[in-house]
Amino acid sequence: MPGRLNRPNLVRYKYSAAVDSTELIERCDRLAGLADRRLAFPASSPAADARARQLHGHLDGFVRPRIADIDAPLLVLLLGPTGAGKSSLLNTIAGAEVSEAGVLRPTTKEAVLYASEADSHRILASGRLAAIAKERLRLAAAPAGADGIAVIDAPDIDSVERDNRELADVLVESSDLCVFVTTAIRYADLVPWEVLRRVRERGLPLVVVLNRLPADEEDRAAVVADARRLLGQTGTRNASETVDLIGIDEGDIDPKVNGLAREKARPLLERIARLSAEADERRAVATQALAGALRGLAPLVYAIADDLEHEAIDADALQRIALSMYAEELISLSRAVQGGLILRAEVLRRWNDFVGADQVARFISSGIGRLRAMILTAFRGTTAAPVTVVEEEMTSTLEALALRHATDAARRTAIAWSERSHAAALVARNPALWSASAGFGAAVREGLGAWMHSIIEDVRVHAGRKRAVAQIAALGVNAVAVAVMLGVFAYTAGLTGAEVGIAAGTAFLNQKLLEAIFGEGAMGELIANARARLVALLTALFDDERGRFEALVPAPGRLRELAAALRAAVEGMAP
Repeated sequence: MPGRLNRPNLVRYKYSAAVDSTELIERCDRLAGLADRRLAFPASSPAADARARQLHGHLDGFVRPRIADIDAPLLVLLLGPTGAGKSSLLNTIAGAEVSEAGVLRPTTKEAVLYASEADSHRILASGRLAAIAKERLRLAAAPAGADGIAVIDAPDIDSVERDNRELADVLVESSDLCVFVTTAIRYADLVPWEVLRRVRERGLPLVVVLNRLPADEEDRAAVVADARRLLGQTGTRNASETVDLIGIDEGDIDPKVNGLAREKARPLLERIARLSAEADERRAVATQALAGALRGLAPLVYAIADDLEHEAIDADALQRIALSMYAEELISLSRAVQGGLILRAEVLRRWNDFVGADQVARFISSGIGRLRAMILTAFRGTTAAPVTVVEEEMTSTLEALALRHATDAARRTAIAWSERSHAAALVARNPALWSASAGFGAAVREGLGAWMHSIIEDVRVHAGRKRAVAQIAALGVNAVAVAVMLGVFAYTAGLTGAEVGIAAGTAFLNQKLLEAIFGEGAMGELIANARARLVALLTALFDDERGRFEALVPAPGRLRELAAALRAAVEGMAP
């Protein structure tokens, strides 16, 4: 009869596939490292965070310990719904009543670990059961000679107690072999088969025990056939997976140990005994469990890679916002610097008094050819160059301008980020982002000091190159450098009336002074170099300010690189 089970009630689905254990271990180890890296990045949503932690937890709870000790004892999990007979089966395996079985359900509120003292210590020391609270795990000692196999009786997976189901979930992730126990009445219940689907997705080697089958052969065959159909619907995710289906009739019990009849459970008992006796078979099952774990994790890994890709897109968008805001404010600052009022009228007049003095005007109009003869006498009595006053004025004005535009850039970026749900919390946690950083003003002053010093050095270099040493010595290198600095700016904008004339006249005399000393070409080179260095300084300062925002989100390239590495780690392993 199709679907009929001949005693000893065993139907086995066998597949064969070679597993390269060395490559497998390398893949698992690489994936574990990638899972660590994933947790180092903030997840964009609670769901993405849960996926990242699920992967990390499974790798830490099973894969890493198993990689570290591939020959560690096998952990066989007894899993099933309330009243299916898991505890009775454990008693049968032990040959003694080590797990309470009764009519009040759920009987098992804690996991019972049946193993030799040495194996218990080895399993607990490995960290495979570290996620289970100590009070939820009870040890039942197996004889000293029963090394290599540990059996754990899980809480009922359809229990009304949430903790029981969560504990069973942890055990599914930590085991090497699952024995799913159900009954002829309960085998089609939804909750247990949903858990069994997770076992299959996990790629865990599986044995199914159908307990309390009806005595009638036809009824038994119908139950077995339907159970086999449901088992197929859970989806075989591993072509090399071996599935045992063991049937035990109603009333096949052993009252001496409060367990199932040993003769009826013999196929499972013999398999456990064989695994206990043969290290090579244990290693093969452990390797199969590792391969199944990797295959079972593939969909989760791909989902996490997708999370990373989406986070990279979000990070790109946020960085573009910050880049755009700071670029716009930097352009506005540059326009203000080149077309605005750099010196107050009072300071402008003082510089005009210097460059407009009769001796300096005569010096300029004399031309380069006549300067040599008069250089030692031309400036006696000339108004002293207000170098310090101009430098201080220039520094304070540029600092105020830069601070205003940097603050506007920060405020605009913070507003734009706050309008995006995944970034709003970042801004909320960092109120300093709404303005320029506390050290920005000092950084501007320090940068301008270095900028001015670089112009002085540039003047010295050009003096030697243009044989203008004596001219510059007469005026003072700092005064000439200030003239170059002012040449960077068009500082007549914003002035009215007589002040326009003063500014325009000062600019004209300033230019003529530099032309007389260096020549038109060298003067242009000096001013262009000074302007380029100022632009570079302001750009670097604004880049640093923008970096406060960019530091809050992972680099998109790193996210995409991690996504690609995760996919590569499970490539070819997905079902």
